[in-house]
Amino acid sequence: MGFPGVWMTESESLIYRVVPKCACSTIGQIMFYSDHGRFFDGDIHDSTDGLHKWSQDRSKPLIEQAVVRADALTFTCVRNPYARILSSFFDKIAGIQRNGRRYRGNLVPQLAQRYGIEVGSPENGFDFDQIASFRRFLLFARDTIRFRRPMEPDIHWSAMSGHVGTFIANGGRYDRIFFTETFNDGMAGVLSGASTPVPVDLAAVPRFNESEGHGPKRAHKVSDYFDDLARHLTWEIYKDDFQLFRYDFDNPDNKMPLGEIDLDEVHAKLGR
Repeated sequence: MGFPGVWMTESESLIYRVVPKCACSTIGQIMFYSDHGRFFDGDIHDSTDGLHKWSQDRSKPLIEQAVVRADALTFTCVRNPYARILSSFFDKIAGIQRNGRRYRGNLVPQLAQRYGIEVGSPENGFDFDQIASFRRFLLFARDTIRFRRPMEPDIHWSAMSGHVGTFIANGGRYDRIFFTETFNDGMAGVLSGASTPVPVDLAAVPRFNESEGHGPKRAHKVSDYFDDLARHLTWEIYKDDFQLFRYDFDNPDNKMPLGEIDLDEVHAKLGR
């Protein structure tokens, strides 16, 4: 049994399966606040105390025991696949990371050589053809996920269903899955169902977007990035995400879900 990507409050009131590029920084900070009455000073992904994480050896047995007991409210958060893959591109490929470097060292130069992706630089104001480069990145993302070449798939563009499903496959069960697009309502539902040491006023919580300001802004509406081939590739990668989480494949500009998530269906399909 194992629960990679799981965070849990020290009070064991909340268990969260992280899905990258789905408000995880804000969710982590809210969890931290709900125990300590303050936000973590820095990127919550860097915290080594105050929040249990599966990546920390001391936290693993505590998380495992809490999942088995099933007395903590367990949840995750999902996002429109079109918006999520675009965010991954602008943050991880076109953007500069918090350490002042490109993501994963020489990844971007390799993509320029193998896929013809251009991302500009801060010196030239990130001036590049966003649409052409994104579509080439999408081909690369598909190759990593379907064929595991030229590298293993990265967590930031792997399908949400894969992240969500590992928790189910290893014996966990979600009480709630909510949408990034209706974040406050979804997070309010989570908090109302849990007994946290510190009450959280969601209206007063800032958005902790750790990738903001480190790269280019999206210059076009979402649908401009997705021609017929790009939409075909997106469906190939994220078919389960569109179907299980009720997002609109036919209209990339409609970021909102088309209906509510059926938790029983999610557990049945991802727990196989």
